[in-house]
Amino acid sequence: MAVPVVDPSLNSVSEPVAAEPTRRPRRRPSRADVLAIGAYVLLGVLVCLNYWADVHNRVSSHLPTDHSWFEWLFSHGAYSVRHLENPLFTERQNAPDGVNMMANTSLLGVTLPLAPLTMLLGPQVMYALYLGGALAATAGTSYWMLSRHLVRSRAAAFVGGAFLGFAPGIVHHANGQPNFVSNFLLPLIVVRVLRLGEPGRWRRNGIVLGLLVAYQIFINEEMLLLTALACLVVVLAYAIMRPGRTRAVAGTFAAALGVGGGLALLLTAYPIWFQFNGPQSYRGLQGGVFHSWGEDLAAFVTFARDTVAGDEAVEKTIGLTEQNTWFGWPLVLLSVVALALLVRRSLAARILAVLVVVFTVASIGPKVRINGVETETDGPWAYVSDDLPLVEMMMPTRLALVAAAALGVLLALAWDTVARSGRPPVPAPRAGADGDDSAAGADAAGPRRRWLRPVGYAAVALAVLPLFPRPLPAQPVEPPPHFITAGGWRPYVPDGRTLVPVPIPSNVHGLPTLRWSALTQHAFPIPGGYFIGPNERGEGVFGAPNRPTSTLIYSTMDSNAVPALTEENRRQAVEDLRFWRASVVVLGAHPREAVLRELMTALIGPPQRVDDVWLWDVRPIVG
Repeated sequence: MAVPVVDPSLNSVSEPVAAEPTRRPRRRPSRADVLAIGAYVLLGVLVCLNYWADVHNRVSSHLPTDHSWFEWLFSHGAYSVRHLENPLFTERQNAPDGVNMMANTSLLGVTLPLAPLTMLLGPQVMYALYLGGALAATAGTSYWMLSRHLVRSRAAAFVGGAFLGFAPGIVHHANGQPNFVSNFLLPLIVVRVLRLGEPGRWRRNGIVLGLLVAYQIFINEEMLLLTALACLVVVLAYAIMRPGRTRAVAGTFAAALGVGGGLALLLTAYPIWFQFNGPQSYRGLQGGVFHSWGEDLAAFVTFARDTVAGDEAVEKTIGLTEQNTWFGWPLVLLSVVALALLVRRSLAARILAVLVVVFTVASIGPKVRINGVETETDGPWAYVSDDLPLVEMMMPTRLALVAAAALGVLLALAWDTVARSGRPPVPAPRAGADGDDSAAGADAAGPRRRWLRPVGYAAVALAVLPLFPRPLPAQPVEPPPHFITAGGWRPYVPDGRTLVPVPIPSNVHGLPTLRWSALTQHAFPIPGGYFIGPNERGEGVFGAPNRPTSTLIYSTMDSNAVPALTEENRRQAVEDLRFWRASVVVLGAHPREAVLRELMTALIGPPQRVDDVWLWDVRPIVG
């Protein structure tokens, strides 16, 4: 089966098949292409503007821990290249057990190629630079897909590409999750899937698809899975709507798909095995806890926080879930009208309608929620097992990203239809044997009205302009102590030993101390951290299992008071330091500095004041 986007019947919106010109692919970008890419780059800079105001000392105020984690990942890529170490695993965090990087959002397809730049510029600059670049690159490849394979109007492709790259849900993920804005390969994968049925090119198309899929696995597997599900729905919808064409190319499609799948598996077999069977691998994630993260029905007509029409206050009502469907009511209204007008005339519009319906329904969680209130009505995920392989770690809300992508393509299609509305009519061809659209020709043959263009352009503009992104919110973060950045720790931490920062990094505490490792590009290993690893039952949990001393540190921070300590607490502290292979314990400036210093002094003795930190050299007591 195949859904060749280059098939003229797919984009016959307001003109007949016979009117589709045959043209060679452009080998040089046009002026419109350059302007479009330039506009996307400027948008990427705008979104990251608050970071650039003080790029070394600001993180996302929405997801500061995720922001710090991805800074750490850029350092991981640089460390792996510089030391020629296996990038699939690291002991620089969660020492001594380490972290399975394939089982985490490691972004290896980005951090490894950009390692030289990270070494030169540092992870903070690299993070902000890449984040804006990934947004612009996704919009750019989407523009290429639309302008080369679906619409004639460059303006239509620009609008669709801008939405696909900077949709409200994508910009929301840009708050600390660059892996979910790194979608620049997905339009290329979709195009290649839809061309698998081309006669005479099955081997080439399969190889290119396999290479793209293999590379995407090292960027974001979840977005690849969503893309695969979307392509499956598209292929099935096309097969139902075009059975004759489907039968004609089924063999070619299957052969190309086999080549692509085989090549991708060959290239990624070991990393995927390592992800599920290597050290620190796990099964499932906290018992399917994220299955409850479904879309609120009111969210679809709500403006996202990071858009010019958005309001942060609405999050208090609907909730702080991912804003993947916060489209605002104008876009929802326009989409319904556009589908109603185009679905009879355009095969592409019919397939988009199927995508929107299927993935909108699928994004609802186990219970239907409206305006923050959970109803008694079951959603589709009420019938999905929490331990179903692959699906067990998915959030229902993220399926709505497919619906968002479909709306982006629909915007391009609608704009292109309006742009064509002033062209002279052409005679309609005879309908194909398996039901190709002839209504497009009949519609094109009717008289055109001059008011269609301005009204159509205004409708699209009014729907998308409120979604124009604002700069992402950022907050200051304490820089690492001079003792850390200047290398004052080096005489205290020999090879094979760790530096224990206080508080020990976790997914809740210790954001600044996690950055000590990131900003020194992993110069020393640390215990704890912000990652997903196995618990004692092999289930995925966030962070390292707490040891007695780390639990004591966190409870002291929360209460801002040192509890009554026993000799057992002191014995456990020494035992934990031995487990962590600690060489030195370091406490820098912190809002709870006084109480943490009192706690550690009571556990392991008085500290030294070295440079701008309190330091406990624990080598004499741990051996």
